Amino acid sequence: MSTPSTPSSHLGEAWSPEANGPEQGGSSGGSSPAVGYAHANGRSKTVTWPAAGANGGVSYPANQPGFIGRHYRKLSGSLPRFRSWGNGRDFAQKEKLGRGRWLSANGNMRRNLTSIGARILRRMRLRFVVILAFLLAVFLFYVTREWDRGQEGQAEVGLTVGAALHRLYRGTGYLGGGSRYVILLGANHGGGVMEWKGAREWAIERNSIRNKREYAQKWGYHLEIVDMSTKKRYAHEWRESWEKVDGLRNAMRNYPHAEWRRMTERLTAGAERETRFWWLDLHTFIMEPSYSLQSHIFNDLGSKTYRDINEYNPLNISHPPEAEYLDGLSRSAEGDGQANSINLIVPQDCGGFNLGSFIVRRSEWTDRLLDIWWDPAAYEQKHMEWEHKEQDALEYLYKNQPWVRPHTAFIQQRMLNSFPPGACSGNGNDARIHYDEGDRDFVVNMAGCEWGRDCWGEIYNYRQLSNRLNRSWWEKFKDWVGGSFKSVTHRGKEETKQSS
Repeated sequence: MSTPSTPSSHLGEAWSPEANGPEQGGSSGGSSPAVGYAHANGRSKTVTWPAAGANGGVSYPANQPGFIGRHYRKLSGSLPRFRSWGNGRDFAQKEKLGRGRWLSANGNMRRNLTSIGARILRRMRLRFVVILAFLLAVFLFYVTREWDRGQEGQAEVGLTVGAALHRLYRGTGYLGGGSRYVILLGANHGGGVMEWKGAREWAIERNSIRNKREYAQKWGYHLEIVDMSTKKRYAHEWRESWEKVDGLRNAMRNYPHAEWRRMTERLTAGAERETRFWWLDLHTFIMEPSYSLQSHIFNDLGSKTYRDINEYNPLNISHPPEAEYLDGLSRSAEGDGQANSINLIVPQDCGGFNLGSFIVRRSEWTDRLLDIWWDPAAYEQKHMEWEHKEQDALEYLYKNQPWVRPHTAFIQQRMLNSFPPGACSGNGNDARIHYDEGDRDFVVNMAGCEWGRDCWGEIYNYRQLSNRLNRSWWEKFKDWVGGSFKSVTHRGKEETKQSS
């Protein structure tokens, strides 16, 4: 009986046990025949079924696409898609209606642009959110402003969120530094004993207080309204308009933790917390609220002030003192020359010291000066000679107390206390003293307006001038449009009159 045929690797051949050699495991039925096949190098190799099974069988290379095939979906997804909702009258095939059109007759450009814009925003949403958050922060921090509402002389002030953030930044001692400064404004609520306040006096007080309050809120400063009504401080005296010294002493007690030095200096061992106190009379008006005290004066205090009174000496005070018993510091015209030793900053007008606007710093020297300045014994002996009260008293101390000079500095009057043309006008307009609109002076002081001048008229005019000088770009644009329209209208009227 012949051997049954088995599948063969070659067409027309059969597997047989006799075909297996010893190297393939003998004639066992579990063995597979060896088949030789040619390689490209001309040699052959024998492959058995077990070996082929162990290697995973015969493998065929998969159909692997190229770069375009692998990234087709990503590339096609990034391209803009155009969709049309037209009636398809220009297409010949019904199944292709509405495909591939950018525009159609019924105005689909807006829809297409909206779709493209939405798609771009989705792809750039993170960057868009960051930019939007930044713009919102800028708007809240800078654009929003305070709102205020006056009612019967009492101003109620509210802060928007942005104004509160801005004030918080500027009022922080180690950021904006505003908490290191206190503005003291003298206001006579009761009318004193010289005269009662009428409508004009109330209007002056409202406008002056509002001006200082807005400035203090803008820069984060403290504002203290000092009641200048007459008080009987001692049993034998009434000190009308002598309350500046007493107001300064009370303010230093009311603000014991107000900051003066920078954070790094306060962290130094033994560093003392100090504060600048800026006194302003009621008849003053801050013309440039965009000037901070830091940028206007204190960031460069050494160059903005001078110690040697001979630079401008309307009182003809002999300086420096030459007594032999004095130390070198007291006999120096410039003191120690260090800006951090200045404790009192005073402007001078045509008649000498002017205390309508001056600055003191909290220090032991200042406490000593205020005690002597307010001394009842000196007041009792000299108040009949001191026509200008505290001002003349300070001049007397500067002349006769050498320890006062090394810590006193003077500042150009127009830096802190400009006068209107009616004050100190005996010699005409003085460039050292009088307000100059072109130079945008900081503060104007209507000194002496109650003696023959119109205080309310002067304050009103300077308030209007300040509003005009400090307009925003939008207000300037509106005024330009309004002025152009008025000029055109006026020209048209003139031409009509001439033609008629």
